[in-house]
Amino acid sequence: MKTLLLTSAGFESPEVMGCFLQMLGKPAGAARALYIPTAAIDEEAKAMLPKCWDDLMNAGLLPENITLYDLDAPMSPGELSTFDAVYFCGGSTEFLLARVRATGFDKALGQALEKGLVYVGVSAGSVMAAGNLPDNLGYLPHKLSVHCEKGSAPGPLPGGPVSLTNAQAIRITGDEMAIIGDDGVTA
Repeated sequence: MKTLLLTSAGFESPEVMGCFLQMLGKPAGAARALYIPTAAIDEEAKAMLPKCWDDLMNAGLLPENITLYDLDAPMSPGELSTFDAVYFCGGSTEFLLARVRATGFDKALGQALEKGLVYVGVSAGSVMAAGNLPDNLGYLPHKLSVHCEKGSAPGPLPGGPVSLTNAQAIRITGDEMAIIGDDGVTA
């Protein structure tokens, strides 16, 4: 069953982090994660990489259980299935998607997701899974806007484009899709 958490800025809210921990289905200290910084090709995105690493550390994952993988070599479905989560950092969506396709990681990823791997996307890592680009991964059938001042309302996914604030995420479990977190609108 596919389990994805698509975010703008990672675990910016306790609700988003709590959702990730629930999706893991095991204590965070026992979980293994694959950390993919490939999208960070400019200085602004590179500056965010420590924050992404800290997301996993603050969630309770142990540094020795986090593997840096820059999509620089193919990875087999068997090797990918040794991880509990894959965490795609932000940056250039087009560059990230091209590397995922060129290395065949998309095929291994699809198989691993069916076996319970948790997919976490941050910014470009989320947009690559959505309907924004022609060759997208196809996990979210709608266009996705990230880093928005006002996000789509929390709850079941609307039928069209989705906007996320930095404190929101889309939770995908099987065929169920919902927006969680703070939409940025104050009453």
